[in-house]
Amino acid sequence: MRTITLSNGETVEVDCLSCALTSGKVEPEGGVIAETEHFHAHQDVAYPIRGLVIVASKRHIKGLDELTEEEQPDYITFIAKIRKAQREVLGIESVYYFYNEDTTHHFHLWMVPRYDWMYQFGRSVESVRPVLLHARKNEKDHTNVLESIRMLTEVLNE
Repeated sequence: MRTITLSNGETVEVDCLSCALTSGKVEPEGGVIAETEHFHAHQDVAYPIRGLVIVASKRHIKGLDELTEEEQPDYITFIAKIRKAQREVLGIESVYYFYNEDTTHHFHLWMVPRYDWMYQFGRSVESVRPVLLHARKNEKDHTNVLESIRMLTEVLNE
């Protein structure tokens, strides 16, 4: 079991956070943004950044190469749909995508928006961790984050 601190400051004990989120055992702040048969999208539970979306497989796998032939097109189509909504609904012009296989969780993709305030930490991939930590420490009013979740949920579930 691992203890995870959510963006609202609450903690949960889980074996696998992605399994807990995709199964409904842990409710992400603001709820589920969208789902397909194989994937689940939610606001990142640890970092309160408007429009930061996690896409997790519903099946517990570790790597991209484990996606079935049925899951592969669902994955790319779902990501593209979310990205389009980020741009059109939230005005997010740039996104960093992160996926790693040496994680304690199962397969998931981070879609991290880039905002002007983030450039004080740099413009490269190395700037992302300080940005995330800054948001966790300093973002106490989640109103904008919750509103972005509502907006994305509305457009992605039409």
